Amino acid sequence: MSVENLKEKKEVRLKQRNLKVIVSGGGTGGHIFPAIAIANAIKKIKPDTEFLFIGAKGKMEMEKVPAAGFTIEGLWISGLQRRLTIDNLLFPVKVISSVIKSHALIKKFKADVVVGVGGYASGPLLYAATGRGIPALVQEQNSYPGITNKILASRVNTICVAYDGMERFFPKNKLILTGNPVRQDLLNLHGLKPTAAAFFNLKDGIKTVLVIGGSLGARTINESIASGIQKLMDEGVQVLWQTGKSYISEAKAISEKYPDRLRVFDFVTRMDYAYAIADVVVSRAGATSISELCVVHKPCILVPSPNVSEDHQTKNSMAMVNQDAAMHVKDSEARATLVSTLLALLHDESRMQSLTTNIARLGKPDAAERIALEVLKLVKNKIE
Repeated sequence: MSVENLKEKKEVRLKQRNLKVIVSGGGTGGHIFPAIAIANAIKKIKPDTEFLFIGAKGKMEMEKVPAAGFTIEGLWISGLQRRLTIDNLLFPVKVISSVIKSHALIKKFKADVVVGVGGYASGPLLYAATGRGIPALVQEQNSYPGITNKILASRVNTICVAYDGMERFFPKNKLILTGNPVRQDLLNLHGLKPTAAAFFNLKDGIKTVLVIGGSLGARTINESIASGIQKLMDEGVQVLWQTGKSYISEAKAISEKYPDRLRVFDFVTRMDYAYAIADVVVSRAGATSISELCVVHKPCILVPSPNVSEDHQTKNSMAMVNQDAAMHVKDSEARATLVSTLLALLHDESRMQSLTTNIARLGKPDAAERIALEVLKLVKNKIE
């Protein structure tokens, strides 16, 4: 049979059934929301596409992905701890178990292409998929890549990145600069401020600070805001504070003293409203958080977490500072300086405007669509 006939038969088989895509990754909102955004972008181009998400058992993707309307399977996998633990001793067993289960899931689902967005489950799944000759794409969100994507780089076909200069870490011929995907509801906040104020029971027209420590919260940011909340209230500022589950009890107790201008949540479901009402944002420096800030054009103070691999949040933050698109406060200095830095920024309209202008230049609102097109290109190349 000729090569042309083989191509035709492959194409006919693919057209006779829906495209099947596995998306893997999670652990935090910073991995989950981009994964969902990519899936939605693919679905927008090819509505009949079938998706299977692969996550880590017990992690937040097992709840958030079904809530977004997708099916998910969990792997028994977790990261290495910085100290000797039972989990560390079990790590090799978990990896082998997860690779075996990944092979079974891929075979059962009959995947045409796989997408990895980072997180514990991404490694075993992409390792298994590439071993079976299935086209694979990884999306590296940070300016300094994690070890999993570095290991997978030689096996996958395409690496979508959000920062220039990533050829330091990955094969240049595989790199595509796409930016990081963000939630679709953040792409147009025009005119939402009055609605957002009503939603959070705050006043439109008063300087408002949004504090977010990532989907899991951030102890340093929480404690810094708690210790300085009186100063913020004395200045007439409104505060919308996402604490994460671990700090919500303490924050609720504080909020009872300031019922008019302080709102606390363990998790904010309407981030479009939260960004719309915010004049300044205090945030960790996760890749997805930064990408959202770029798209919503908000002046921000970044407080990078020191508890991440390769200190990549500091590298993300400094990449923004070097373009005068954000302010930076070290985690170790935040309790002493964060609130005073925040108040100084709120009183400096010129500085707020320059940060807004500079961060807006970095936004890539079509990142999810760009990645979706690269995924579909892999399927087309497989047929050819």
